[in-house]
This record gives sequence, structure tokens and C-alpha cells, in this order.
Amino acid sequence: MKCSNTDYKGRQAGPTTCEKGVRMASLWRSYQVLMTKRPWTVQLVTAGSLVGVGDVISQQVFERRGLAHHNVQRTAKMMSIGFFFVGPVVGSWYKVLDRLVVGGTKSAAMKKMLVDQLFFAPCFLGAFLGISGALNGLTVEENVTKLKRDYTDALISNYYLWPAVQIANFYFIPLQHRLAVVQIVAVAWNSYLTWKANKM
Repeated sequence: MKCSNTDYKGRQAGPTTCEKGVRMASLWRSYQVLMTKRPWTVQLVTAGSLVGVGDVISQQVFERRGLAHHNVQRTAKMMSIGFFFVGPVVGSWYKVLDRLVVGGTKSAAMKKMLVDQLFFAPCFLGAFLGISGALNGLTVEENVTKLKRDYTDALISNYYLWPAVQIANFYFIPLQHRLAVVQIVAVAWNSYLTWKANKM
């Protein structure tokens, strides 16, 4: 596909929408190739990176820290949770869930969503908040107090967003792309969750 980056007078202009589209398509193809060759690694890197992006948004948008006061150590901790907890646990869960509930029908998607939201999500959310608290140096007692304070609110917020996302994810998206789709939607969720996890 050939794109023109000259304006109506023939002068050189910046990248066109066409060129940006070609670049995005090229990035997507590269991602697909990597997913075929190294699906597990790509899923882990994607999860860690997007949890990190969520923390950056949390600090800059919700907490309005400004770049000069950005807590890089906190972002690194949140990324490590993404790499070593979110990626492996959620990626493995989707494989297990596909064996528990077989099929790609609307009924199967609904069953997967119910199992995911009623059994997996509450456990995962508690573990995420607990791990975050531990990495932030909270004692066991402080972590339990924080979980009592924040868990129910976070779980209710989870139910506002994830059931609809997961029905679409289980019905339309192939298994190998589900974690990536969830993590893209989760950039907003991660922003909220990292704010909640780091609110003392």
C-alpha cells in the first residue's frame, strides 16, 4: 500500500493516517508472529507491560503526581506483579477454563464468564491486593486491615466492568489472544486497581 505524505501544494508533511495505519498493521503482524513462536513469553511481557501502563496512568491521572514526583519504584513493583503473577495466573486460568467449559457457543461463553467471575475473580483480586500490600512493605496485620477496607469495593467495581468484557472475550476471541484482550481493556482497570492497591 502506497501512502502520500505531501500536502495539497506538494510540500512534505508529517506521517499520514495511512502511514500510521500501515505501521499499526505491521506491528500487529509482528505481534501475531511472536504469539505463534513464543505465546507464553509474549503473554507475560504483555501482562507486565500493561499493568505498568496502568500504574503510570494511576499516578499521573488519578493521583496527579506529575512526572517529577512519579514513583518509578512503585511502577516497577506493579510491573513485576504483572510479569510474575497476573500473566502466568490469568494465562493458565484461561487454559483450564477452556478445558472445564468446552465450546465456543453463546451458552459456553456465558458459563465461562460465570465460572470466571464467581470463582476466579474473587480469589485473584484478593491475591493481587495482598501481593501488592506485601511488596509495599505492609505487615500481615496491616495487609489484612487493608484487604478488609478495600476488597469489597474493588470486587463490586470488578462486577461493573468484567462480566460483559468476559462474555465477549470468551465468545469472539481465540484462546491465545484472550489474555492480551483482557489486558488492553484492563489498562483502565489496572489504573484503578493499582490506585486501590497503593492507597494507604
